[in-house]
Amino acid sequence: MKNTSLTILAILTLVTMALGGCKTDKPAQPSEPGKKAPDFTLKNHDGKSIRLADFKGKIVVLEWFNYECPFSKYHYQTVRTMGDLADKYKAKDVVWLAINSTKHLGVEENREFARSNNVTYPILDDSSGKVGRAYGAETTPHMFIIDKKGNIVYAGAIDDSPRGQKKENVTNYVDKALTELLAGQKITTPGTKPYGCTVKYAGPLP
Repeated sequence: MKNTSLTILAILTLVTMALGGCKTDKPAQPSEPGKKAPDFTLKNHDGKSIRLADFKGKIVVLEWFNYECPFSKYHYQTVRTMGDLADKYKAKDVVWLAINSTKHLGVEENREFARSNNVTYPILDDSSGKVGRAYGAETTPHMFIIDKKGNIVYAGAIDDSPRGQKKENVTNYVDKALTELLAGQKITTPGTKPYGCTVKYAGPLP
């Protein structure tokens, strides 16, 4: 009788796990062009809260970022891809937000990096990984462009030259998409495969 009870208990446990599902630390499928951009509120490296909805009516670029990743580091310290693009489009009312979903890096680490590298736009703390998972961010960098209506119109790589592998005829997908978007044209390349380090997410969400 005791063995029968234990067997029934084990079966019930397995059924409960199957029905409830097991959460993992992996992101959801990447947000695709055409979908509504998930709203979020995160702390900037200066400690202030920034909400995506506050930029309604503006074009927003989201850059998944981790300064420990060689791919991110290349775009900040070998070349100034991100800073140059942010500066180029700032005058055109485009908002640039870097998001750090690395589990062991928080506001203080982001602040120090911003100061040391003259970063002029927000680096947002998503060390919980909640926002990264909502967008399905896979790599650093992983880029998303959100139009004035709040829809994702580009998702993928920053360019087609990981860590400067190509020496000429490099296509910067984000630059190209922003140029087309601001000109009222259809974005010719709305999605590409992102490259870089995998996002170092924290453990399973509660």
